[in-house]
Amino acid sequence: MTDTEVKEPKIEFPCADYPIKIIGDTGVGFRATVVEIVEKHATVNHDKNAERQSTNGNYTTLQLHILATGQEQLYNINSELRATGIVKMVL
Repeated sequence: MTDTEVKEPKIEFPCADYPIKIIGDTGVGFRATVVEIVEKHATVNHDKNAERQSTNGNYTTLQLHILATGQEQLYNINSELRATGIVKMVL
């Protein structure tokens, strides 16, 4: 494959159990803000949510499982989360 060839996405959409990991500043409202933004764009399976803090408690990681419908949806979620200023990374 050459550098100019387009690679196929590794995800088949729709994906009913797509995990998103959001890392951000620990603080009041982090979880609520993240969940509110993600729910605007996707259906969230709240039974699989996981949350943990870093060793020093400065950062919180929130893992959500969503119904992913396409690349544009994932891009919009990522963009809106990053725009909050409290989200450091979206995986």
